Amino acid sequence: MKAIIWGISGQDGFYLSELLNKEDIEVIGISRYETSLKIDITDFEEVANLIKEYQPQFIFHFAANSTTDHFAWKENHETIGTGTLNILEAVNQFSPATKVFLSGSGLQFENKELPIKETDPFWASSPYAVSRIHSVYAARYYRQLGLKVYVGYFFNHDSPRRSERHINKKIIATAKRISNGSNEKLIIGDLSVKKEFGFAADVVKAVWLLVQQDAIFEAAIGTGQAHTIEEWVNICFSLFELNWKDHVVKSNDYQPEYKILVSDPSTICSLGWLPHTGICDLAKMMR
Repeated sequence: MKAIIWGISGQDGFYLSELLNKEDIEVIGISRYETSLKIDITDFEEVANLIKEYQPQFIFHFAANSTTDHFAWKENHETIGTGTLNILEAVNQFSPATKVFLSGSGLQFENKELPIKETDPFWASSPYAVSRIHSVYAARYYRQLGLKVYVGYFFNHDSPRRSERHINKKIIATAKRISNGSNEKLIIGDLSVKKEFGFAADVVKAVWLLVQQDAIFEAAIGTGQAHTIEEWVNICFSLFELNWKDHVVKSNDYQPEYKILVSDPSTICSLGWLPHTGICDLAKMMR
């Protein structure tokens, strides 16, 4: 069996490739950073030739610039929107038995500060959300043509593979440097914001479970447990026996996108999945 993973150098692609290798599935990894194959997801001919050659049983599309900032509008449109269409049309023409997984986001839904379920209405709050919404409607269209296309709506999740471009990694990396003698301050915004702190290796197990069945095609994938940024900061600094209040400076310029972002994972849990890594264990492995 074969699987193509777009975005294999990201944390989700990395942990999924490990999982698939244990299942004796050959992984063909595509990444803009490190890959033996140079395939442009925005080029239909390149995508189609790859799919024709390998005839994979599975395709996983994780590729994206995971930011809601407006500057990334073109990149996200091309990678998420056009990339999704290229994959689905290539599968439709040349490998219709292939199962396709598309990553979605909790950020593409209307957020009423309640747990978000896959059946909740979408909300075009950013170019990133627009691209995600576009890819879901493409998935729904190609399902009508007979393809098996799955969407997992991801909520915040991390791992030791995160870079400091992501705030949760930046927080714990800063605490570690301070514990080693740095006199820097951590500048941070609204500490009262609540979000999930899942583990990427748990999340990809849900992805794999989802594509093993043919009854459910869309599901919110998250812990269902929200924690404040302050909780995470406290846990991270405590790991190094530091009082975070001595090292954190609040930025009044920061305007959060939301006050709370949390999932209702009841659908994916109905398939037998549960997250196993709590917020404290996640911090320990990321330090």
